[in-house]
Amino acid sequence: MYQVLTEDIRPSSDLRNHYPEISRDCREKRTAVIITVNGRGDTVSLGYQQYREMKARLELLELLAEAEQDVQNGNAAPMRDTISNLRTQLKEGIFS
Repeated sequence: MYQVLTEDIRPSSDLRNHYPEISRDCREKRTAVIITVNGRGDTVSLGYQQYREMKARLELLELLAEAEQDVQNGNAAPMRDTISNLRTQLKEGIFS
């Protein structure tokens, strides 16, 4: 299930002076830490697992958007035909 991403805004000096605390918050609390420079957002720090999950979600959304575009452009075969073609190919040993 999707969790709401919590954010914490901290100055770049905190990254230098409080890195272990920031790292722990990113990993354990699953907090995105926004690092500011001169009061403006500069970078975001995430725990590695959270980064991987976010990246996987984005990749899936991109694939779904491409598939949706294919359907809208008529570049997709009906599901019944696709399954029938796969069965035929399996019987003929094409995938062996």
